This record gives sequence, C-alpha cells and structure tokens, in this order.
Amino acid sequence: MNTNNTLITVTNIVKKFGGLVALNECSLSIKDNSITGIIGPNGSGKTTLFNVITGHLKPDSGSIYYNGQDITSFESYELFSLGMLRTFQIAHEFSNMTVLENLMVVPGNQNGESLVYSLMNRKKISIEDEKIKLKANEVLEFLKIDNLKNELAGNLSGGQKKLLELARTMMVDAKIVFLDEVGAGVNKTLLNDIADSILRLNKEKGYTFCMIEHDYNLISRLCDPIIVLAEGNVLFEGTAAEVRENTEVIESYLGRGVKK
Repeated sequence: MNTNNTLITVTNIVKKFGGLVALNECSLSIKDNSITGIIGPNGSGKTTLFNVITGHLKPDSGSIYYNGQDITSFESYELFSLGMLRTFQIAHEFSNMTVLENLMVVPGNQNGESLVYSLMNRKKISIEDEKIKLKANEVLEFLKIDNLKNELAGNLSGGQKKLLELARTMMVDAKIVFLDEVGAGVNKTLLNDIADSILRLNKEKGYTFCMIEHDYNLISRLCDPIIVLAEGNVLFEGTAAEVRENTEVIESYLGRGVKK
C-alpha cells in the first residue's frame, strides 16, 4: 500500500477511551522526505494520533502502513528498529549522564550489553564503543551543540534538551521522526536553532518529519503540508497560506488564539 512517495498511510483509524472518541475514522498520509505539520484545537486528537502511529497505543479499528508494510499491530520498539522515532513534549533525557553518554546509549544491540561477551571480548567492545563515540561527536557537531558534550543532561535548558532529543534520533539513522511540540517552553533563539536543525536534517540527511506544534509561525516556516485535525478527524490539509485562508480552519482553530 505504498503509493508514489508515500511513507505513512493512516486509514480510518478509530481510537476510543471509554465513551470518548479521540480519533474518529481518521485518514491521512505522510510523504517521504517531507515535513508535515499537525495542528488543531486541544482535544482534537493530535497526540493520540501520534501515539497510535508510533505503537504506543493500539487503534480500535483501521490500519497503518509504513513504507508499504502493515504496522497496525506493531509495538513501539519494533517501529524503532525500522527507523520510526518520536519525541515527547517533555524531554526524556538521562539526567545524571552527560550529553555524550546520552547519545552513546541509544544504538540498540550493543555487544557490551551482554555480560559474557563483555568479559571475553573487551577489545571488540572497546572498538565498538569508539565507533559509537565518534558518531556521537559527529552528531553533536552537526547540531552545533558539541560544546555541551560533557555537560550533565539534567543541567540543560528546555531548548537544549529538545536539541539533545534530535541528536538521539540521529544515532540510529531515523527514517521518520514524530516531534511533539518541539517549540514548547523554548526561547526564540534556541527555537530558531531547532528549526534550522530540522531543516538541515530534512535537506541534508533525508529525514522525514511529522510535527505537532501550536506556534503557527514555526509550523508555517517548516511544514508543507499542514494537516488540521478537529474532533478526531482531518478537517483540512494544505499549505500554510491555504490553511490561513480556510474558513472552517479559522472558525475551529485559528480564531481561538493560535500564535500567528
């Protein structure tokens, strides 16, 4: 079910929490190498949609295809191994480890994770660790935060933690990254740095992004298309200019105080 350059296809997804219908026959697609924005009023189903696509929640009905493969029943760790990652509105760093160490623990199936192997093959593990460390340093340099590599992650500002989360996605060569309110609580200077990093990852590394964001200026700068959710379904999809001019979108969302 991979049409043209479509990477993600969501078809008629329903997700209920008791009597509350969070997603109501929701269908959409995400193009490969795109930066797709998801906006909508509170309670429109944005975070639930992210959680369902990325395997953190199972839909009640409907289907999800990733690069032509049915992933509807996949767990989040299985999708991680396929290059699908998500970040959260509140960053999830290892506070008592340095920024560099936070990156080095990301790659899965490291030989050093096996006690027996680590006792018998210390040289091979050392070589593997050096390769991972080299990549981590390259990632930090790419994102222009290599000056923070020896800083404890818990000491970082909110914006720096968001950059660290982007860095972690680079440690496993993600194919698509779901960003949940990357701009929340971030000052304007760091927000510009984060936006620049997203654009560079998209243009230079071929990353596909899908992002929930309330800052419409940020969404407008980065995203094409923008998908507007309302009451658990897609209300409208288009460019930033088309979204601004759509009467239904203005009434349901833009007229309620979105940052313009």
